[in-house]
Amino acid sequence: QVQLVESGGGLVQAGGSLRLSCAASTRTFANFAMGWFRLAPGKDRESVATISWSGGNTIYADSVKGRFTISRDNAKNTVYLQMNSLKPEDTAVYYCAAGPWYSGSTWDYWGQGTQVTVSS
Repeated sequence: QVQLVESGGGLVQAGGSLRLSCAASTRTFANFAMGWFRLAPGKDRESVATISWSGGNTIYADSVKGRFTISRDNAKNTVYLQMNSLKPEDTAVYYCAAGPWYSGSTWDYWGQGTQVTVSS
């Protein structure tokens, strides 16, 4: 069983930045692809960014390309999401997830989520 705990959410003005962190309670963290997803009211869950186990491959949603950066530190069992130039439409609950493939649709473990609110 893998437990994921997100942190770093909050309220920020448009144009600002936040960095989300997701700490994993597993010794096999480096074996998992990791992803950040978000869920906004009235919208479907969106894949924001995913990263391979090594960190060498990433995928971003078009809506965040050039503004968000996903990274991971396998020594710290942590994945990050640096969010710059935030927009009100980025407001959502952000979840991290762990799975076998960064380009796949199977995510086996999920965190509890952290709220990000961007004011205009």
